[in-house]
Amino acid sequence: MDNGNHPGVNVAPAPVKRVRASGPILILAILFVVASFLTWYFTWFGRDLSDAEITQYLVDEKHPRHVQHALLQIQQRIERSDKTTKQWYPQIVALSSNPETEFRLTVAWLMGADNSSEEFHNALRKLVSDPEPIVRRNAVLALVRFNDASGRAELIGILQPFMIDTPVGGTIVSSVSSGAYVSRGAVLARIQEPGSEVATVRSPLTGTVDRVLVSNGAAVSQGEHLLTLKSDEQSIWESLRGLSVIGTKEDLPLIERYANGAEPVSDRIKQQAALTAKAIRSRAQ
Repeated sequence: MDNGNHPGVNVAPAPVKRVRASGPILILAILFVVASFLTWYFTWFGRDLSDAEITQYLVDEKHPRHVQHALLQIQQRIERSDKTTKQWYPQIVALSSNPETEFRLTVAWLMGADNSSEEFHNALRKLVSDPEPIVRRNAVLALVRFNDASGRAELIGILQPFMIDTPVGGTIVSSVSSGAYVSRGAVLARIQEPGSEVATVRSPLTGTVDRVLVSNGAAVSQGEHLLTLKSDEQSIWESLRGLSVIGTKEDLPLIERYANGAEPVSDRIKQQAALTAKAIRSRAQ
């Protein structure tokens, strides 16, 4: 049977029909790409801001990412010893009392970059009693750069389980299990209030669930202990570094638990704990 394949005979391929994009569709595609790029570019924290943009972004509380972008740029300039950053110090201090948690935790960390600023020092001391634990932790770590030990108790607290209490009374509908890793803002439990909607309990910190103290289906009162959280390793490491500067002999038993492996942590944490204990003993001599 002739299959149509004859040696020496060139068979021209069938012409390929090309589909041409219409003008409007092509324009829309280009506009989509350009808009996506501009959105990324203007929200990318790596983009350098001018002085005028920083000033504008710092007061743009309707767009929190703008505020955080400006703060990051200021911190980077402070670390480069750029004296022009002092023009924004009053606004930074004002943000330390802003109702938005993300602003307070960011400026708490930033203010540690200039340990010569008394206005930053005073603002950080106030943040040690902030209602949000993540803000307090950033504040006390920044205070270490001022060689200020007023946040020592908070640093010790990072090395211990953090207690989560129930914000309302009711019945536990669901909760996380012991050993679960949770990020800040993750749901820890849901509580059915009598004759009301279900209340959600979210984690104020990143860490690992240590102990669950109330089982599902149990009735709880407002303020009752719900569970405990162990800090994430980065927070533990930062705490140990801070305690190497302001820790005391009374802190050694807890620190040594991390150094000798009594706490299940990485070698990096064990090494830092050993260095911290050594630094504290050296100061005590």
